[in-house]
Order: sequence, then structure tokens, then C-alpha cells
Amino acid sequence: MEIIWFCLVAVMIAVYVVLDGFDFGAGIVHLFLARSENERRQVLASIGPVWDGNEVWLLAGGGTLYFAFPSLYSSAFSGFYLALMLVLWLLILRGIAIEFRNHIDNPVWKPFWDVVFGGASALLALVFGVALGNVVRGVPLDESGSFFVPFWGHPGILDPYTVVIGAAAFCALAMHGCLWIAYKTDGPLYEKSRKIGGRMWYAVVALTIVITYLSFQIQPQLGARFSSSPWGFAFPGLALAGLIGVKIWNSGGSDLKAFLASAIYMAGMLCSAAFGVFPYVLPSYGQPNYGLTVYNTAAPHYGLTVGLWWFIPGMLLATGYSIFVYRHTAGKVRVE
Repeated sequence: MEIIWFCLVAVMIAVYVVLDGFDFGAGIVHLFLARSENERRQVLASIGPVWDGNEVWLLAGGGTLYFAFPSLYSSAFSGFYLALMLVLWLLILRGIAIEFRNHIDNPVWKPFWDVVFGGASALLALVFGVALGNVVRGVPLDESGSFFVPFWGHPGILDPYTVVIGAAAFCALAMHGCLWIAYKTDGPLYEKSRKIGGRMWYAVVALTIVITYLSFQIQPQLGARFSSSPWGFAFPGLALAGLIGVKIWNSGGSDLKAFLASAIYMAGMLCSAAFGVFPYVLPSYGQPNYGLTVYNTAAPHYGLTVGLWWFIPGMLLATGYSIFVYRHTAGKVRVE
């Protein structure tokens, strides 16, 4: 039962990154991609019907983490308290920037919220990438499951490894956002989105190679896990196929296929990380025996079993809602 819930949490996080990731990416690139008011309205219109629904998956993932692995939740949220407060404020600023922008037609008001939207989106991409780097690398847990990580150091919330992971996440989400904008828009904005997305692809490829090498050097669990279960190479293979697909379909003008290939790439990378650290949910840096696993952090078996029966209809509703919204808003946006 613990493994089932680990897989469910991993899937929800992957779905969140894929769905909310493209509107993070749209926020990252919209300041230099969209030059006119009409183009910026196109960017916002492309994510307008879906951005808040996408964040349901973050709430679902966080709630499931709290329910299924309460010890992990308490340890991670106390050790990463400052970082999580930063994430909360960035999510708030990003949301109100989207909602407040068009309330007043003023030459200062709209550019101000555009900067807030772009800055919050960029910082969120970096912070989420850094968070993933901390999870893969591990944190200095003690025997009680507590830890303190300085903001900068070795290991720290920010260190050379986690910063590189953050940069990779930034570039991957920027590419993802460009491909979404290309799929949803036309005219000059469409051409610019395809071009910048194609350029970001090279950065994503380079950083993917770098972070893969560094991850296997820093976290021995990755090598041991993939060696003992070679079938797990299917996940990196999925990421590689997604990268190749982005290049082929973006160059050929198949915008939807290129966007879906980007989604496959990110899902493959996240699943590779989850598979590689399993059974750990938060490895211990320097003291492997203190690591938090799916077994020593899980809720009692009865609670997990009962919770699964409530989880299934809830996720079916969330999935059905997402499918309905995306089908209802399919096609190119029209700012009129």
C-alpha cells in the first residue's frame, strides 16, 4: 500500500509540473516574447482558462503527501520552512498579477503586473528545480528525522548542484511554455514562440546531460537502483524520446505534437528521479541510515486503505474537470 501511494504522489507531482509548467513557462518568456499589448493579451488568454485549475494538482499532491506520509511532511516542511514560504508568496503574487492586470487601464499598472507575473513565474521555476535537487541529493537528517539546511552552503538549499538543477528546470519550463504559446496562438507571436522554443531546446539538452552526470555522482542510490532494476531505464528513455520529439515536431510545425513531446520529456525526468531515489522519499546526506523511506514515514495501513477509496473518486472528478476544460478551450486563442 505504501508503494501505491508513493506512485500516486509521484504521478500527481508529474501532472502538476506538466500542466502548471507551461503557464510558468509562459510567464517566464512573455516579457521578451510578447512585445505589444495585443501579444501579451494573447499569452494571458492562452493560459487564462486553465492556470488556476492546473494548481489543483499541487493542492492534491500536497494533501496526499500529508495524508500518506505524515512524517515526511512534518520533516520536510520544518526543514524547508523558508523556501516553502517563498513558494507560497510567489504563487500568490503570480495569481494576483494575472487577475489584477486588466482591472485598471493605466500605462503604469499593466507593465507593473506584467513584471510581477514574469518574475514570480521565473523564480517559481528556479525554486521548484532547486527543491527537486535537494530531494535527489538528500539533506542532513538526524536520527529523529529533523534537519536544518542553510540557505547557501554544502549541502545547502542553494549549492552548485541544486543551482544547476534549478537552471535546468527554468530552461525546460521556458521551452514548455514557448511550445504551448505556439500551439495556442498565431501570427508573429506564433513564429517567435516556435523560434525561441527551438533555441531553448539546445539549452535543455545540454543541461539534461549535465544534471544526469552530476546526479549519479552525488547520489549513489541512483546508480544502485538502476543497476538492480534495469527496467527503470524506461523512464530516462521516455525523457529522451520526448526531447527528440520536440526537435522533430517543432521544426516541422506540428505544434501540438511538439508540446506533448515536451510534456513526455518532463514526466520522464521526474519519474526517473522518483524511481532512482526509491524507496527513499527524502534521502539523508552523509548518513544514509537516517533517510526517510516510504516505509518509515507512511501512515498506518488501515488509513491508507480507507483513504484510497476516497482518493479514487476525487481524482476522477479532478481529471474529468481538466479534460472538459482543455477540450472546451481547444484551438487558437482570440483576444477579442
